[in-house]
Amino acid sequence: QVQLVESGGDLVQPGGSLRLSCSASRNIFSIWRMGWYRQAPGKQRELVAVITSGGSTNYANSVKGRFTISRDHAKNTVYLQMNSLKPEDTAVYYCNLRSATVEAWGQGTKVTVSS
Repeated sequence: QVQLVESGGDLVQPGGSLRLSCSASRNIFSIWRMGWYRQAPGKQRELVAVITSGGSTNYANSVKGRFTISRDHAKNTVYLQMNSLKPEDTAVYYCNLRSATVEAWGQGTKVTVSS
């Protein structure tokens, strides 16, 4: 079993930046992917960005060019660098880990972009 912990959510002005972190309780040595999802009021959960154990990344069209997903050297923590934030980025952001044998979700971290 693996547990995930997110951090970094905050209140920020439009145009500002935040970095979210998602840490797993242990390294995963099988093939895996970790992603960031978000859910805003009145909207369905949306995949924002994903990174695989092989290092490939993908982004939702709404965040391309503004958000960057990355991993640390130990491959047990992923980051979501969010730049040029917009009010429509306001949501609870959730980290997800998926492999052939496990799937885990974090508790979520709230991002509010407002003047």
